[in-house]
Amino acid sequence: MLVSSGAWIRRKRIARMFKIIIPTLNAANGWSQFAPALLACARPGQVLIVDSESTDGTADLARAAGFEVHRVARAEFNHGGTRQIAAEMLPNAEILVYLTQDSLLTEPNALDNLVAAFVDPHVGAAYGRQLPRPSAEAIEAHARNFNYPETSEVRSLASRAKLGLKAAFLSNSLAAYRRSALMNVGGFPTNVIFGEDMVTAARLLLNGHKVAYVADACAHHSHPYSPMQEFKRYFDIGVLHSRERWLLDEFGKASGEGKRFVLSELRYLQDRNAWQIPSALLRTVMKLVGYRLGQMEARLSPGIKRRLSMHPKFWTNSLQQASPPSLAAIASEKLPDDASPGQRAKN
Repeated sequence: MLVSSGAWIRRKRIARMFKIIIPTLNAANGWSQFAPALLACARPGQVLIVDSESTDGTADLARAAGFEVHRVARAEFNHGGTRQIAAEMLPNAEILVYLTQDSLLTEPNALDNLVAAFVDPHVGAAYGRQLPRPSAEAIEAHARNFNYPETSEVRSLASRAKLGLKAAFLSNSLAAYRRSALMNVGGFPTNVIFGEDMVTAARLLLNGHKVAYVADACAHHSHPYSPMQEFKRYFDIGVLHSRERWLLDEFGKASGEGKRFVLSELRYLQDRNAWQIPSALLRTVMKLVGYRLGQMEARLSPGIKRRLSMHPKFWTNSLQQASPPSLAAIASEKLPDDASPGQRAKN
């Protein structure tokens, strides 16, 4: 009874200590659904909007809702760097919650459930369950159902033996970080094309923290990608894995996850929308070709990479020229001061 009471007290304290960070760009179209769902979960003063020069009145809508708004130049937006700037603006927040403007929270306790994972002092990051949009077709719905199951779990570095790179899976569309843990691993990387969430989760695991998946913290969030958009997305994943080679060196591949996804998708479509199977097979080929080309990006010209990428501005941004920090530097400099000798040896 005393343990249960103590856990309840810690959960209530954590629930008061989180702040929410949302990067936005022309979010007015979905604001009438997004803002009420958010305000059902949090107070206006908990929300920081980081707006990239929206031209549709997003910043005005955010201020009218009572949210703090910080403006960044659109040309300077960076998935990791912009989120890190926002984190540094909130030094008193114990927990930092990150959403995207198209993540529609499903119930008033979604964020409380998410941050409750931090009752465990070893959890450095947590992410919630992303459900397909109500209007999603079968291919789009399956992708969300496959990657975000109904059962919660907590992963540690030992999970890589079974899951490979999947152990570091995390999405900033609905995620939270213990601020002290985030800063201990150097914050979000500022020089990645995208995938700042996975890079950060991997660093956390390597430094002795855990990553929690919270299945009862839910938001509707999915995309109806075309085959060409799938190609571009996987090109960027290939670029990430090529430039952040330590991810594969430390965690390995996703332990047959791609094959398991394809087989699951074919079974799912066979039962629901068999006519979409040819499209699913085409997408699989496009993903594979895109990923392989992304891994070879050092041989491609900047102009070609801009055309192949879902993030073309990255290739005109000086940040893409920056060299990523070495894994050795991350391990030696960003471990918590009280890290055990065993933790340091593993890194």
